[in-house]
Amino acid sequence: MMARCIKSEKEGHSVFYGAMIAEGIVALIWAAAAMTFFGGLEGLAEAGTAAVVVNKISEGLMGNIGMVLAVLGVIACPITSGDTAFRSLRLTIADSFNIDQTKQINRYKIIIPIFVLAIALLFIDFNIIWRYFSWSNQTLACIALWTAAAFLKKQNSNYFIALILAIFMTIVVTCYILVAPEGFGTIMTNLLGNIKTAEIVPMKEHECRLEHHSYDVKFIDAKCSSIRVRRSLKQKKNIILKSFKF
Repeated sequence: MMARCIKSEKEGHSVFYGAMIAEGIVALIWAAAAMTFFGGLEGLAEAGTAAVVVNKISEGLMGNIGMVLAVLGVIACPITSGDTAFRSLRLTIADSFNIDQTKQINRYKIIIPIFVLAIALLFIDFNIIWRYFSWSNQTLACIALWTAAAFLKKQNSNYFIALILAIFMTIVVTCYILVAPEGFGTIMTNLLGNIKTAEIVPMKEHECRLEHHSYDVKFIDAKCSSIRVRRSLKQKKNIILKSFKF
């Protein structure tokens, strides 16, 4: 949407950086107000959801005027953000499939299925949706960083400023989706939890030591040349991993 509003790429620096800086300042103000109003992290954790926190702070500090501001900030502003999101998605789909948007009927063909999908999401726990949204948002940032690093590399510029951040963010989002319950956390727990026994084949010159836990196997001595681990899975099958070389 913003790319359609600016006249040149040079304006993107001030527009997008300015928006991020302004958003960060607003977030810091709300964080300071919440910490002060509820007396620390413990009180803030017991206060409730974000909407409840905003309502209590606004009403407690500014009375009825604060209530009006809370309604505008928590209800009116998100509505405009939702409208922008729907419009951006419609235009993105239209551009991808070369669908002319000058006719109203073409707009309805795209936006009606989007509205149906949005209504279906209302019946899902918002906390779960928010976690997926947060993860996908950070994943999108990773893709943008990798793209920027590749572009800078192609331009023979200092691409490390994007590459280092891309590597860090990739590790973060990958680790999260692997261990989070809404990701592959349950699968990973079941796989690791099925490790039952471990057999060790030591070196001739050196003897290996192995600690065996219910959920993981920790190798203490890194000088072992060959280790075989036998795992008993739920399907009563044994898998032998041979020749782990260090």
